[in-house]
Amino acid sequence: MGHTIAEKILARAAGRDSVRAGESLLVRPDYMIAYDFPGYTDVMFRQMHDDFGIRELDEPGRYVVFIDHMLTKGNDKEQQVHQVTRDWCEFYGIELHEARGIGHQVMAELGYALPGNFLIHFDGHISGAGAFGALGWGVRRDLLEAWVSGQIFLDVPATTRFELTGEFAPGVDSRDLVHQIIADHGADGCAHQVMEYAGPGARAMSIDRRQGLCGMAMFTGAVSAVFEPDEAALAYARRVARTEFTPQQPDADAEYVAVHSYDLSQVRPRVVLPGSARAANTRDAAELAGTPVTKAFIGSCASGRIEDIRAAALVLDGRQVAPGVELNVVPTSEAVHRQAEEEGLFDVLRAAGAKIARSSCDFCFGYQKPLQDGENCISTGVLNISGRMGSTQANIYLGSAFTVAASAVAGAISSAEEVSRS
Repeated sequence: MGHTIAEKILARAAGRDSVRAGESLLVRPDYMIAYDFPGYTDVMFRQMHDDFGIRELDEPGRYVVFIDHMLTKGNDKEQQVHQVTRDWCEFYGIELHEARGIGHQVMAELGYALPGNFLIHFDGHISGAGAFGALGWGVRRDLLEAWVSGQIFLDVPATTRFELTGEFAPGVDSRDLVHQIIADHGADGCAHQVMEYAGPGARAMSIDRRQGLCGMAMFTGAVSAVFEPDEAALAYARRVARTEFTPQQPDADAEYVAVHSYDLSQVRPRVVLPGSARAANTRDAAELAGTPVTKAFIGSCASGRIEDIRAAALVLDGRQVAPGVELNVVPTSEAVHRQAEEEGLFDVLRAAGAKIARSSCDFCFGYQKPLQDGENCISTGVLNISGRMGSTQANIYLGSAFTVAASAVAGAISSAEEVSRS
């Protein structure tokens, strides 16, 4: 019996010829990543230093820290939080990336998420690295184990394979696909597993769409997601690689928990209802048509890349954001911001009445322009539990950039297809 991509990556990271799902083993991640946030990174640094007596790191190049939260108020509290991180990173010789964008995107731009690499983070959206054939795993506070020892004990996950054919119809993207998968298989349909994407539909999907799809893996219960690395992923990796890398492909006789087939041309716009802790309560956008919105948000580690901004510009070109609606667009990185400006996309969005903000995580977790009581927001954010973006008395609906832009124009939940017909 052959092996899955995840099994092969973890075998290499464990220094083993092979491993099987269900085995518990000690693995050495290629990179151990975090972003600074009160109660997380600062506490872990102090524990390393005070509790474990670590004064020097053997391999500081394997540690990566981002400053991508709490960037938008410019107050003393923010500076205090960030200065703690700066000081610790300087002390340990850790590479720190500050205000360059959302770390889950910037790590790809800087060549950390290479095919065959194994990365860990305390945040589960590290799974977006799977777009490149890397395995990114959110280990929560167990990250401290790896920071202290350079290794971490993990149980090798089983894998569910998704065979994709066709291409998305206009106005549909990978956010709709992941919400369709959740609707079909439930919020625990891939619990404790890796989602492996393959087939001609996967190869036809852009890198941006793959990142968005993999980055939402946790909402199926999965620990991660990964695409078979094709020439598109390898070409990207070659441009940004900071080290050599070894792509991994699944064996033809690899063992899977299940194999599901999806024709991308049949996927329709989907919307997640408010209060869905794991994005499980999804509906066809048409079923929610007419639901009024006051705020719209395009951004987050899952859906603020250049193709999302192009999607919004396509919908908004020659149209206006509806009266009473505020549309905020936050590119996923400073590099994406520059590209959107160069392509003239922000000119289109501004002309339509959208507001452009600097790249950060602050909109997504309710730090910047928090929602007020009674507001309805349509968002490409990653989570819509009560209070995620501000007031617990506000409602958050999740959808693709196409759907968010269309809803901003209509003043109510709508699909890009419906707006185009109007």
